[in-house]
Amino acid sequence: MEIRGLSFGIMGMARSGIAAALKILDNEGRVFISDIKTKEESRKEIVSRYGDNTWQKLAPFCEFEKHTDKLLESDMLIVSPGISIANAIIQKAIRRNIKTVSEIEFGYLIKEPNSKIIAVTGSNGKSTTVSLIHHILQNAGYKSILAGNIGNPMTAFPIEKPGIEYLVLELSSFQLELIDNFRADIAILLNISADHLDRHSSMENYLKAKMNIFRNQDRNHKAVLNADDHIIMSEADNINSQKVYFSSDKESLPPSVVESIHLSNEILVWQKRDFTEIKIDTSNTHLLGVHNRMNIMSAILAVSEEILDLDILKTSLSSFLPLPHRLEKVAEIGGIEFINDSKATNTDSVKYALTAFRKPIHLIAGGYEKGEDYAVLLPYLKNHVKRIYLIGNARTKMQLTFQSLKDRISTHMTMMDAVHTAFNQALKGEVILLSPACASFDMYKNYEHRGDVFRTIVKELG
Repeated sequence: MEIRGLSFGIMGMARSGIAAALKILDNEGRVFISDIKTKEESRKEIVSRYGDNTWQKLAPFCEFEKHTDKLLESDMLIVSPGISIANAIIQKAIRRNIKTVSEIEFGYLIKEPNSKIIAVTGSNGKSTTVSLIHHILQNAGYKSILAGNIGNPMTAFPIEKPGIEYLVLELSSFQLELIDNFRADIAILLNISADHLDRHSSMENYLKAKMNIFRNQDRNHKAVLNADDHIIMSEADNINSQKVYFSSDKESLPPSVVESIHLSNEILVWQKRDFTEIKIDTSNTHLLGVHNRMNIMSAILAVSEEILDLDILKTSLSSFLPLPHRLEKVAEIGGIEFINDSKATNTDSVKYALTAFRKPIHLIAGGYEKGEDYAVLLPYLKNHVKRIYLIGNARTKMQLTFQSLKDRISTHMTMMDAVHTAFNQALKGEVILLSPACASFDMYKNYEHRGDVFRTIVKELG
């Protein structure tokens, strides 16, 4: 798509909106940016992150404190993933047939055609999986960028120019809601569990957004699917691309698959397209838990046609380190391990975390309520957790849900109180795990901020 001469409305002045606006201005398009923050709040955020030159470049094209119909004076409306498509301005744009897209769709329309896209979505494990794929590709000598819901937006890179061989994208359900032409050469769906129901209003809408990742694929493209997930498998017949599967158990794999990987203890058993079988030992990786073995298997299937050297693959797996806030070991004090899993913002993530340790766990949970059923955690709490420390505005609901375990539960107004109480009660050889099952917005800017606060408190303890 040619940007020059076209008019773009940008709704939301967050990272993706700013990246898209700069890309448009650099390519001689016209832009109008709308944000609900005040002018001073926006100025402070942009200057602190990008510098004063970026603020001076964008400020003349902005409105603040509201979204107005001026956004509709555009050839295309680019919507921040943080804004619901139920918004009145977005609905007006759709009714007026103004092309309304996510920044991901805009990036796809302007990218250099020879760059391939590897896109990953799912309820959990996205960031680890895209980071591992990027790590493997770079070790194999490919020019790859990592973008989307992790790190920098897609349009922050020179994607319209030759030279980038792979765009490795982490995509949220919010980013996938407003795609039209976007097509991934390789698309991965890791898992599906209830998440963001406060935004999508139903599981059906959430699943529909996730399935958009396969929407425009055909037989020339690849879909990498979790055979253990019954929701994904119920949708598999609606996917038109070549399907390959990963599973924690060989018995879960569908018959007559062209390529698959399954787990056998710590060994990955990779059945390749040429009918050869490769076994990969994962005991020396730094990633904990069966869920991370699933992430590793999906990454291998994503790059299986690119990585011909098995030694490069094995070296990449052993050298890859866990991302911050994802089962990240912060410290060991007096024989007690402190684990930061602040990224665990839903119940499925917490299930994975609780099964990753063979030691008694002191669990710090709670935060911003997203409408999940916490009762699904009860069997895991009974079997793996010694004590539970609840924080945030979800603590009352959690306490009621877990009332059968009331002798193990305490509630706390602050993270510091929860950490100190857990440290006083934990014994040598036990784990203190922050794995909230909730978003962070009641007490913190984001899950990173929450994890950083946990880290700081632990380091002060040490």
